[in-house]
Amino acid sequence: MPIIKSAIKRARQNEVRRARRQPYKTHLKTMMRKVSDLVKEGKSAEATAIVPAVFKAIDTAAKKGIIHGNNADRKKSLVSKLVAVKK
Repeated sequence: MPIIKSAIKRARQNEVRRARRQPYKTHLKTMMRKVSDLVKEGKSAEATAIVPAVFKAIDTAAKKGIIHGNNADRKKSLVSKLVAVKK
């Protein structure tokens, strides 16, 4: 535990910010998992249908600074390849 007053405040700020970012990160991971599961099950039509929602989750996470822009581009490319291969 921090002893210095500024370190205590910084720890408190970090907790609040982490709690604020967590839902976006969780939603991103859920959507990525959902599209990959649909592709594995062979439901390419359903996977194609949720691609815009996956892209939106990725873009939102990148905009909020949760993931880097290049990481977002890489994830979008991965999703596109997954869906395209199984068509």
